[in-house]
Amino acid sequence: MSLPSLLLVGCGKMGGSLWQGWLEQGLAPSVILDRSCAAPPQPHHLARTASEIPSGFRPDIIILAVKPAGMEEALASLHPFLDSTIVISMLAARTIESLRAACDGARAKIVRAMPNTPAAIGKGVTGVVSQDLDEEERTLCTDLLSAVGDVAWVESEAQLEALTPISGCGPAYVFLLAELLEKEALRVGLPPETARLIARGTVAGAGALIAASDEESATLRKNVTSPNGVTAKALDVLMAPDAWPSAMTKAVDQAMARAKEMAS
Repeated sequence: MSLPSLLLVGCGKMGGSLWQGWLEQGLAPSVILDRSCAAPPQPHHLARTASEIPSGFRPDIIILAVKPAGMEEALASLHPFLDSTIVISMLAARTIESLRAACDGARAKIVRAMPNTPAAIGKGVTGVVSQDLDEEERTLCTDLLSAVGDVAWVESEAQLEALTPISGCGPAYVFLLAELLEKEALRVGLPPETARLIARGTVAGAGALIAASDEESATLRKNVTSPNGVTAKALDVLMAPDAWPSAMTKAVDQAMARAKEMAS
């Protein structure tokens, strides 16, 4: 069974990642609206402007994946498509209220979603909030978003914003860990190819293990930490109050503060 027909507005890094994931799951004939991306395979269609959207095309869902500053222009160009259509916004820090205002009276059903980049390989996590959907429409959105990973419906926009520095920014934190492990492997004398292999493989393997386990993260950490052993000595440094615990709190707070600035 194919996924619903989409109008994907914006095919940059996030939009492109989601599109690729949906293509691999089987997508009903859909349209990308983007000025610069490559044409998708048939039966899908690329429109450079809204006027190039094929006549008679009516998407089940509109995915808004432009930069936040382009929201008003994008929705204005799509006004004829918006009435009674589900609009899923991937825009950080743009509220449902601001999205509804940009619809300029059209009765779109607004959904805010916060995916992350592992969606490109079907391993994403997407937070979702909406007060406009009936049960069938909510299921439709869940089916679409779960095609690229896990879906977490939340009760409020405040909870969705709280996801931003965790799942939204989180992949960058993990990539930084892999980067630092590789640098340390080089520093202690390992050759570049080996340093890269063990750093990336360790992060990927640990991620696969935590995904496959029902144990708490703290329990998995303790399972590989012998008392007074090598790992314990390293963790004494990383878990000191002024090390990772403090740094992560500061990082999350800074990310949330920036998201609020962008929304104002």
